[in-house]
Amino acid sequence: MTEAVLFDTLRQGLWVAVMISLPILGVALLAGVTVGLFQALTSIQEMTLTFVPKLLAILIVFWVSMGFMTETLTGFFRTTIVPLISGG
Repeated sequence: MTEAVLFDTLRQGLWVAVMISLPILGVALLAGVTVGLFQALTSIQEMTLTFVPKLLAILIVFWVSMGFMTETLTGFFRTTIVPLISGG
């Protein structure tokens, strides 16, 4: 395996990691900003108010996007990693 193949595989792997984590991180950011804005507007400083809605939003998005994540990861392994392992 040459350096070019190694770096290309690492680049593709990082891109797949970004694509898989993007829905969860996006929803966590949106939920955090929404709850923070709500807390700032109402002056409620409850710690569970920031944790519980974010956790619920992340769990819902994880459940909904699990098929996309699995398909993306298995596609990457099927097209990139397995041929490198098998020598093809």
